[in-house]
Amino acid sequence: MDWNPNLEIVDAHAEGEIGRVVVGGVGEVPGETMFEKKIWLEQNRDEIRQFLLFEPRGAVWHNANIILESNDPRAAMGYVILESTEYPAMSGSNTICVATVLLERGIVPMQEPVTDLTLESAAGLITVRCTCRAGKVLNVRFVNQPAFVYHRDAIIEIEGFGSKRIDVAWGGMAYAMAEAADFDVDIEPSSAREICELGERIKAAAVEQLPVSFPGNPQMPGITNFELMGPVERKDGIVTAANTVVVSPGRCDRSPCGTGSSARMALMHARGELAVGETFVHRSITGSTFTCEIEGLSSVGDFDAVIPAVAGRAWVYGYTQAVLDPTDPYPAGHVLSDTWFDSENLRIESGR
Repeated sequence: MDWNPNLEIVDAHAEGEIGRVVVGGVGEVPGETMFEKKIWLEQNRDEIRQFLLFEPRGAVWHNANIILESNDPRAAMGYVILESTEYPAMSGSNTICVATVLLERGIVPMQEPVTDLTLESAAGLITVRCTCRAGKVLNVRFVNQPAFVYHRDAIIEIEGFGSKRIDVAWGGMAYAMAEAADFDVDIEPSSAREICELGERIKAAAVEQLPVSFPGNPQMPGITNFELMGPVERKDGIVTAANTVVVSPGRCDRSPCGTGSSARMALMHARGELAVGETFVHRSITGSTFTCEIEGLSSVGDFDAVIPAVAGRAWVYGYTQAVLDPTDPYPAGHVLSDTWFDSENLRIESGR
């Protein structure tokens, strides 16, 4: 059988969020940097993303990563992230999955008890420290690119809610951010559908009323995600809070979200809620946690920024050879609004 594509995949999740890692079968991807490779895949090979993530082979809660050689001598490997409706420059849960798969599969040599490596994402270089034992990765701590606040305490008009206070911050993706108490909603599994509908409505209003432009790179997307934040608590020197990120086209991140945690640390620092070096435990809607801290301060263009570090764990749960039968009527998959929520607004329509 002539199967094309024929992809070798390691299936993994980081604290509940799926991050499939494509380790073979994609072929050559032009570009000097991972950002250039990301753009090329988006413009020329988007059928790979649709093949992997759209139904019947994927699902709205799936993400994927393509492992690629890096041209930067400092990087052990590079990766391009694929999500339901976009190619994010950075993702924390996906980074944790990628690092785990690279070491547990032996693509990058593992050193016990600690392996230090640098990976190239489309956002730039990401330094990673992995705690390892008996061939397993027990913890992945990555230092993200700087995070910063675009808009603080902005007032926008939201359909059905009137004037509300919203923040916008960058943590590898741009987030519209709101306090759960301001919308009288609890961050718990039974509220997930309500949160998704709320988040998509707030995000749409923020996109329209609060334009953002990444300093020095206008090709970086604007606001593409929403983060709902629970109250900040402090006990025994540790700062804790719950959150959930609504990933387009409208579903909750199952993990505490690495880029969402980075964006929140930038906002918390700007509010005086988190100092450099303090431990911040960020809890997801499913109860999983990332352990975070601000490693230092920086700047991005004219914005004051923080250097976020995030730690969590991934687990490999399967190995897949994904193939396309030439007679399959759904080479690019399909989506339905029963689970994809607002399929008519997907960035690229499925092959229906």
